[in-house]
Amino acid sequence: MRTRELYIAAFALLALMGANRAQAQGAYGIGRTATPAEIAGWNIDIDRDGSNLPPGSGSVSHGQEVFDQQCASCHGAKGRGWARRSIGGRAGHHRDAEAVRTVGSFWPYAPTLFDYIRRAMPQNAPQSLDNNEVYAVSAYILNLNGLLPADATLDARTLGAIKMPNRSMFVDDPRPT
Repeated sequence: MRTRELYIAAFALLALMGANRAQAQGAYGIGRTATPAEIAGWNIDIDRDGSNLPPGSGSVSHGQEVFDQQCASCHGAKGRGWARRSIGGRAGHHRDAEAVRTVGSFWPYAPTLFDYIRRAMPQNAPQSLDNNEVYAVSAYILNLNGLLPADATLDARTLGAIKMPNRSMFVDDPRPT
């Protein structure tokens, strides 16, 4: 019996030493540090004020063409489709039970529209639109919501300057992070 206890104690000691050694190494020995170019490829977020918007521009008319080809299959003609509607609703009524939450009635900042389209659309091929196409689709959707005239062209400066109708209905998060 004493021998058995001695074996258990020795095994426990070896297990602890092995765990301590693995902890001291830190890395799992797999993967590598991402290169600056790899990080830049994923660092594409756009702030609500339009910071980090890329170069490029797009018109409402070009946006309609891109939308019809890339977006209408889900969002329907003129943004009234079966998937998330792009137009309609009334600003300030987003808490109503039957509220239609769309870009024009719900979103507080226009640059986040660009960010969302660039990252996630079209759903079957995210990040496949170039910056000019994303500006154009953003312009078209904002036009459908009555926020841009039909002859407008969006770029980093003009998109960041758009004041969305529902902006004052949201409260900023005061936490520092």
